[in-house]
Amino acid sequence: MIAMGALGWDHNAYYRRTLLRRLPPSPRRVLDVGCGAGGFAVELARRAQRVDAIDRSPEMIETARRIAPSNVTCTLADVLDIELPQREYDAIVSVTALHHMPLDRALPALARALRPGGVLAAVALPRPDLPRELPVELTAAVGQRVFGAAFLGLRRITDRPWYAPDPQSAAMPLVIDPELTTRQVGALARELLPGAQVRRLVFWRYLLVWHKPV
Repeated sequence: MIAMGALGWDHNAYYRRTLLRRLPPSPRRVLDVGCGAGGFAVELARRAQRVDAIDRSPEMIETARRIAPSNVTCTLADVLDIELPQREYDAIVSVTALHHMPLDRALPALARALRPGGVLAAVALPRPDLPRELPVELTAAVGQRVFGAAFLGLRRITDRPWYAPDPQSAAMPLVIDPELTTRQVGALARELLPGAQVRRLVFWRYLLVWHKPV
């Protein structure tokens, strides 16, 4: 009998690959907003010349600095309280941070920091939108267990982590319940960033992608 706790897995790590696929080829400079313990910044550093990793949690930044390679700069700050370089980043990415911010401030600030042709790609938590999203919620509930069992089996027969829960996640600040549904995020994003695309992902996340016009 497998305990239900053993079937847990890291949804944030799972969706990193979704964002990596949105990166432009050989980006020069990438911004990681809400970098947490730095795991995604390390992955980004393998693809980009330079990565700026920002988080407002002292504990998370301290952890990120311990694992960051030389081309990653970790900064303790709220991205809305600092002056980002303008038209500088080839890509701005974020995993589970946007719902902690007012989007009417965050999206324009991040858009200004992108170079023309750059891409903003973020995964964040939506507020449940029932009954409209009931089918995807049911799919997620079943898939959570199926994927959890598969990843557990793979961890047992290989030396890869296969989205095992990160022990550092226990030190992360308390997650704030999101205020906006996926539909509301989409409407606001398209108003602020014409051409932005927002879609619901299965495992309790949405994906926002915007390409800055050249």
